[in-house]
Amino acid sequence: MCAMWRLRVALCTLSVLSLSSGESKARSCSEVRQAYNAKGFSLVNVPHQEISGEHLRVCPQGYTCCTSEMEDKLNQQSKLEFENLVEDSSQNMRGTFVSKHKKFDEFFLELLDNSEKSLNSMFTRTYGKLYMQNSEVFQDLFTELKRYYTGGNVNLEEMLNDFWSKLLERMFQLLNSQYHFTDDYLECVSKYTDQLKPFGDVPRKLKAQVTRAFIAARTFVQGLMVGREVANRVAKVNVVPACVRALTKMLYCPYCRGMPGLKPCHNYCHNVMRGCLANQADLDAEWNLFIDAMLLVADRLEGPVNIEAVIEPIDIKISDAIMTMQDNSMVVSAKVFQGCGQPKPSGIGRSARGISDVFSTRFRPYTPEERPTTAAGTSLDRLVSDIKEKLKESKRFWSNLPDDICAKGKLTESDEEQCWNSHTKGRYFPEVVKQGLTNQVNNPEVDVDITRPDTLIRQQIMALRVMTNKLKNAYNGNDIFFQDSSNSRAILFSAGCHCVRIDYTSLFNIYKRKQR
Repeated sequence: MCAMWRLRVALCTLSVLSLSSGESKARSCSEVRQAYNAKGFSLVNVPHQEISGEHLRVCPQGYTCCTSEMEDKLNQQSKLEFENLVEDSSQNMRGTFVSKHKKFDEFFLELLDNSEKSLNSMFTRTYGKLYMQNSEVFQDLFTELKRYYTGGNVNLEEMLNDFWSKLLERMFQLLNSQYHFTDDYLECVSKYTDQLKPFGDVPRKLKAQVTRAFIAARTFVQGLMVGREVANRVAKVNVVPACVRALTKMLYCPYCRGMPGLKPCHNYCHNVMRGCLANQADLDAEWNLFIDAMLLVADRLEGPVNIEAVIEPIDIKISDAIMTMQDNSMVVSAKVFQGCGQPKPSGIGRSARGISDVFSTRFRPYTPEERPTTAAGTSLDRLVSDIKEKLKESKRFWSNLPDDICAKGKLTESDEEQCWNSHTKGRYFPEVVKQGLTNQVNNPEVDVDITRPDTLIRQQIMALRVMTNKLKNAYNGNDIFFQDSSNSRAILFSAGCHCVRIDYTSLFNIYKRKQR
């Protein structure tokens, strides 16, 4: 009797286990089919019930709702979604560099245009025909200033020296119109510009102010452009196969296990993203130095000798120089005649009114009400202050990117017990690895080859390093010219008259050797 009872219990147990096993095998894939179809995939050949998963290469090989074809498609979907995640997460930062570069560029060029229009209007009103006959001297000045700002290889000091020399030649002829001057004689006259200081101290002061202000402005706008280009290139991630596998396992293996609504655990997501974005994290240190250098130059732009303070009153400063030349015309002419020789009479006497009378008409600047409105609808202080705030927000962006992507509630599950841990629902136990390529040697989720840094990222690190050096030089009033040659990109460093050509490719090769 007892033996019979034990046999019945055993049979019942086997029956229950058999039923349980059958129910497990026959678990419905309806939620998976619905979620899979919502991604835009066809439901043809998608199982209605779980099947054996020996064919799976990425996801756990238990009972599954995924076929091989589904797993392949989810692989591709994971790669696409990751690329979009990185682009979307960096969109605001990249947009900042685009919009601020455009705004600063518009402001600066409009500021130059307003200044040129102001000078032309006031000089026409004050000097009349004499100015109009010689207006190309002033037009050339603004043309060269614009060419420098927009990236032309213009030496500001030499260009300004040429401007004052040409102005001296023209004024010397006008103030001594009773004489005939040959080109050789006028060349001799221009040599006396520094010695006689016919325009007083205006050329020296204006040269110092224009040079420092324009170097800061041009370098700053170039920095915004470099930041934009680097961010755009780095945001287009190179997704290696090991990363795709890890992404698929994190994002879509829950589908295969019949839990399409299950989000990954927070720390699990961190390890995957730190592995996939290891090279981007290595950009962060150089990026932060670049942002710091941009902020330094921004401080220079807000200083007392900023571009707005230099450009807006440039017409008044040039007019002051002309008045000084008029006041000293007798002394200047006598010394030039002594050094260059007595010129031949032209046979044409001075006009009844006299050139001196024209120049003695004191220059009347615009009143604040008359002066053209501020460039681009803003002031330099407001514009730079706004840009500085945005730059500060972009610091540590690349090292924070995995955190931003893995934000709880967006991509990951806030409940650490009710999340996907790479094989089932439950807590994720491995520790989160540190940022950067070398730290991924112990990443439990992504098989990262730490011996092969991403070439594109290394190039962007180098570009940032070169731009940071240029910004630091601009802060100190020195200039660096970029030159493109057919074989390599080069940098021409200019401090006063001293130039050194540095080969960009050589710098990058040196950098790579140091990395080894």
